[in-house]
Amino acid sequence: MYRKGHVGAALAAYSPVGFGLAAIAGLELAAGAAAVVAWTAMVPDLDTQVPFVKHRGITHTVWFALAVGLAFGLVGGTMGIEGGPVATLGLAAVGFVLGAGTIVSHLLADAITPMGIRPYAPLRDDHYTLDVVKAANPVANYALLVLGGAVAGLSVLAGAAVGG
Repeated sequence: MYRKGHVGAALAAYSPVGFGLAAIAGLELAAGAAAVVAWTAMVPDLDTQVPFVKHRGITHTVWFALAVGLAFGLVGGTMGIEGGPVATLGLAAVGFVLGAGTIVSHLLADAITPMGIRPYAPLRDDHYTLDVVKAANPVANYALLVLGGAVAGLSVLAGAAVGG
């Protein structure tokens, strides 16, 4: 998929987290986290900018998702240190879920294209594709963007309403 499709997929995957964040921590944190998710949705495709890294190679694996999740978790945990151990662990967990979840959403969006993904490389060479739509399909990319944005927006608003 292209940027619009990946942002939409990331926002859709973020929806349950956004609901919980809005309900527990407020609309501002949930909206900020949604912006971070949208901003990082294309991180796996940075492989196209690195000459020695193959596109849909290591950056399109579960190992990369775990690494990004750990990095986000460290940042989240660091942000929570002033609030004590509960805040530290809570924000570390949220950071991990946001980072890993965003990368996994990217993988899932690429899995619907004919090129597919090899999420367990280099340990296993299993190839996964649903071969539903070409990555360059503008209708599919815009549909994912609109659907993901709507689902995330409604989830965050519902969470804010529940949380008061």
